[in-house]
Amino acid sequence: MQEKYIEQKLIAAVKNMGGIAPKFVSPGFNGMPDRLVLLPMGRIAFIELKAPGKMMRPLQVRRKRQLEALGFSVYCIDSVEQIDEVLRTMGGDAE
Repeated sequence: MQEKYIEQKLIAAVKNMGGIAPKFVSPGFNGMPDRLVLLPMGRIAFIELKAPGKMMRPLQVRRKRQLEALGFSVYCIDSVEQIDEVLRTMGGDAE
């Protein structure tokens, strides 16, 4: 299973919940997560997507910690099965 497949499943699940999951691009600020997940009622999280078994690079781990220190939720998803769990954790009703 490729990262792109997991990403497509995440986008579909978020859309099904009435949210959006735009690609996050931050020129000049490397290591930021791949997607923002924006759900109804102002729920937001950053999502890093990986192929199964792949780990975040050290810079990505530092960015994750930096964002979490600012109070944001940051998740790394490397399987389709994790999507519903992450969305429930965000306070959504994943189906």
